[in-house]
Amino acid sequence: MAETTAVLNWAHRAPCSKTIHDPSAKSPTKIKSHTGFALVTGAKMIILAIETSCDETAVAVMRNGREQLSSELFSQADMHAMYGGVVPEIASRNHTAVIGKLSELAVKNAGIELKDIDAVAVTYAPGLIGALLVGVNFAKGLAFSLGVPLIPVHHIRGHIAANYIAYPELEPPFLCTIVSGGNSLIADVRGYTDIRILGRSRDDAAGECFDKSARVLGLGYPGGPALDKLAQSGDDSLFNLPRPVIDGFPYDMSFSGLKTAVVNIVHNAEQKGETLDTASLAASIARAVSDILVPRIMTAAGELGYSKIAIAGGVAANSRIRADFLKAAEEAGHTLFIPPLKLCGDNAAMIGCQGFYEHLAGVSAGMDLNAYATLDADAEYTEK
Repeated sequence: MAETTAVLNWAHRAPCSKTIHDPSAKSPTKIKSHTGFALVTGAKMIILAIETSCDETAVAVMRNGREQLSSELFSQADMHAMYGGVVPEIASRNHTAVIGKLSELAVKNAGIELKDIDAVAVTYAPGLIGALLVGVNFAKGLAFSLGVPLIPVHHIRGHIAANYIAYPELEPPFLCTIVSGGNSLIADVRGYTDIRILGRSRDDAAGECFDKSARVLGLGYPGGPALDKLAQSGDDSLFNLPRPVIDGFPYDMSFSGLKTAVVNIVHNAEQKGETLDTASLAASIARAVSDILVPRIMTAAGELGYSKIAIAGGVAANSRIRADFLKAAEEAGHTLFIPPLKLCGDNAAMIGCQGFYEHLAGVSAGMDLNAYATLDADAEYTEK
């Protein structure tokens, strides 16, 4: 087995405080950041960040990108559980109801005042359009009233940045697999704001496959954690599930066939009155999803010469996927970065972190900032 560095022990890690400059410096010396922009040593940039792309209202206060002063989250999971999934209109209304108070709480818990905020960062794409608009419009109003820059942040870039918060030593370049309820892709992270998509799902996302499989198995919403728990006692070789390959596109993925296969297995068992081994089916689903994800990024790392790989997004919390990535990294001698569970799902800390690097790259928006339901993660923001 090749020698490796598996970076997984975050439980006893001290709060992240690494920045691209030394706050203890006594003289205002300028240094160069990774993006080519300069900061004055000793400066401490405080960003209030907002995330409302789906059904989680999140607000965080970040200092110099990687230091989390506060991070607040209002989850609507229980409100949507009775419907078996997120209802966009309900999500938007609840964002509107809590975002003001949640922002006040984030500022209070950060130990700062509104006047201390240097910029406001907000997720503007992709996601549920109504939900995004709540966050974008609140952020515009706040930035305007404070007279500070408004920083638009792509949700997927935020997920990648979650690893920066967890691991102060992590810097680009590296490869990252982002897997969530709405997205599954492999990114070549060349710089903090220089990202190239190498492969993506042609249809459903991995998280959607997990959620729909959990629903048909009667596990409720959100289905991913419940499916993961059920899989622990199952035989992952009992069901032979599809693992599609896209001819000519080695890094692209497909999960719709897997989802359909699971639905057919469950319905066929119901129609025949047969007892289904649900634990083994759950384990087989997790194995199939992992078999689709892991080899692709490992192949990409080998072909592109990368030794650092990371995973991000809500599906990165799945225990089978985490274990398989760790095993593959150990065998290949790669350094693996996996964020703690609290940073896998949607949160505002990751938006504030990425917002810091977007700001260094000169990215800002005006009061005409709009929200977008779909937008590639490698698309550069251009002010209209």
